[in-house]
Amino acid sequence: MLVSHRSLACLAAVVVISSVPGANSFAFAPQAMKSNNRGNVDLKARSQEGDGAETFRQAISGAVVALTLFTSPMASLADGQTKDFKLPPIDVNDKTRCVLNSSAMGQANAARDKLYDLRQCNLSGKDASGFDLSGVIMTDTNLSNAKLKEAQFSKAYLHDSNFDGADFTNGIIDRASFKGSSLKGTIFGNAVLTGTSFEGANVENADFTDAYIGEYDIRNLCKNPTLKGENPVTGVDTRFSANCVGKNQ
Repeated sequence: MLVSHRSLACLAAVVVISSVPGANSFAFAPQAMKSNNRGNVDLKARSQEGDGAETFRQAISGAVVALTLFTSPMASLADGQTKDFKLPPIDVNDKTRCVLNSSAMGQANAARDKLYDLRQCNLSGKDASGFDLSGVIMTDTNLSNAKLKEAQFSKAYLHDSNFDGADFTNGIIDRASFKGSSLKGTIFGNAVLTGTSFEGANVENADFTDAYIGEYDIRNLCKNPTLKGENPVTGVDTRFSANCVGKNQ
């Protein structure tokens, strides 16, 4: 049975409110004011009003969180797409910073012992096939024509970088963000792209053949004005490969 995000959100909000200590007593607090013991009732009523107000505030806060988690299409992303997100400064003293290293942590949590920062690195043409680069941070990074087959980029921050001609075949690039990046001629054949954003990215001549893309993500991708052309390596029509032919641009 299919359940909408809104239904889940409402259910979550009800669960949150009903699970807050004192929520039931707050719901029935007005009945206590009908007691014949006026003095005790007034004191009890004021106490319950105070407790009830606090309970209500807690319940509303929890409900808002639940609504956000269940209704925000991009809630699972860890790509920094928030107004308050600030990237740390680049460690210019680290001479080995621009070296591709595979993580042993796996894409499930994209966790590393320290920040994996490849910002402003020139890695054009490098071979990182099979590497686990989950959680990596890239801005102004050059990975054009890189070999990235079967590589993992879970929860990766891939903004304003150059991936022209890169090959992500069979890769796992879930919950990542290519915001503002150039992906001209990039190959995503049979790649996992669930929860990944291409906002403001140039995907001209890219190949998305058999890529696994979520319903929400594919709707946004189909609206990308650069989703056109033909991949120079595979010869596949870009819009056709993303299953966007005939869909709104």
